[in-house]
Amino acid sequence: MSLDGDTLSVIENPVAVSHPFHSEKTAGVAGAKGVQGWLKGFQSTTQAHRLVRLLAAVCAVGLLGGLVVGVWFLVKLLLRPSSSQSPVGLGDTKETSFCNVTEDISASDSRKVFYRISPENSLLEIQLGKLPTWLPVCYERWNSSLGTLVCRQLGYLRLTKHKGVNLTDIGPNYTDGFIQITSEQKSSLENMWQFRRSCITGKVIALQCFECGTRAKLPRIIGGVEAALGRWPWQVSLYYSNRHTCGGSIITSQWVVTAAHCVHNYRLPQISSWVVYAGIVTRSSAKTAQHAGYAVEKIIYNKNYNHRTHDSDIALMKLRTPFNFSDTIRPICLPQYDYALPGGTQCWISGWGYTQPDGVHSPDTLKEAPVPIISTKKCNSSCMYNGEITARMLCAGYTEGKVDACQGDSGGPLVCQDDNVWRLVGVVSWGTGCAEPNHPGVYTKVAKFLGWIYEMIENY
Repeated sequence: MSLDGDTLSVIENPVAVSHPFHSEKTAGVAGAKGVQGWLKGFQSTTQAHRLVRLLAAVCAVGLLGGLVVGVWFLVKLLLRPSSSQSPVGLGDTKETSFCNVTEDISASDSRKVFYRISPENSLLEIQLGKLPTWLPVCYERWNSSLGTLVCRQLGYLRLTKHKGVNLTDIGPNYTDGFIQITSEQKSSLENMWQFRRSCITGKVIALQCFECGTRAKLPRIIGGVEAALGRWPWQVSLYYSNRHTCGGSIITSQWVVTAAHCVHNYRLPQISSWVVYAGIVTRSSAKTAQHAGYAVEKIIYNKNYNHRTHDSDIALMKLRTPFNFSDTIRPICLPQYDYALPGGTQCWISGWGYTQPDGVHSPDTLKEAPVPIISTKKCNSSCMYNGEITARMLCAGYTEGKVDACQGDSGGPLVCQDDNVWRLVGVVSWGTGCAEPNHPGVYTKVAKFLGWIYEMIENY
């Protein structure tokens, strides 16, 4: 039952209990009105008066008790944290009525051009519009800057290697035609391609982009289980003044993505109080010699961040010295441009946040849990967040609650597997309470900030 329902029943109960007393009192007074002697009438009246006084005392005690209980519920209601005060959290909760809004399982895809790199031979392949065929790209007019743009379209931060491959070296697999870079300078990448029957130079493009989103092969937050070392190698713990404060995600050897609300209250010279720990699953091991922390050189949070609405809740940390990548420290890929995951897509959250909404049980070991994406349409319905979810946010979790991120998980990753790599789809941002029914976790939608991330990394 909801809190409002409980309050209403407490207020109503004393009145409901008084009704039988009121009926008995009326019957007693009426019983004194028979054809009786004056003594019997007097005795009846005296008894009635005593009963009235007794009932009045009982009613007074009942009303006083009801008032006390009502005040207690009112105080509890007033002190209940609002969505603006409660970062999100992982855990079990009471059962409640489910939200009956139909989930939109289709994702709007506004892309006109689709890119991929063939896992067999590393050739760049493009699909134009509704054409069913993936075609290789001719080498003519190709350059490394274009290669970087293509890699970023695929969610990789930069181009690692590119070269022209002779058609005679790849066999007769490509007979449906090719994609050619247009001779005209186009304003956007998606308008730079055209179909051709052949390549003049007889060469096509092979690409290698910045490696990310992979993890070593290994032998599971409220509702979650402990994670094995190296399972989420991009997960970091952000310490402020020697205390775990937030999570974050490695995207390059020197840059970490986190939430703006984790860092926006901190200014220089306090930047020296931040330390990043990577390659750990237990916080108790953070300060050991083999897990020395990484000092922070610069913190940049998005200029459009709104601490009231939690919009644009994203920030970057640059380290003084780069990570040494290994099986336990690796970067996560970013999402592809203009791609929205459909509702129901299975993703994962991880963190060291509270495992109970009471804000007391903070685990030493990294927790992980699967959560499905919830469409913005459903999450913005009146039974969930009632229009508070902006285009720069996304929701993930369960209608019944039970699994969620919580305080201490903020800034950490929401990751989904796509094309055999893991991508940073969301950053733990906010939510109403922790694991409450009909109030799933809300995450910053990383796909909306790709341009900003690339610009910051290039300029700083």
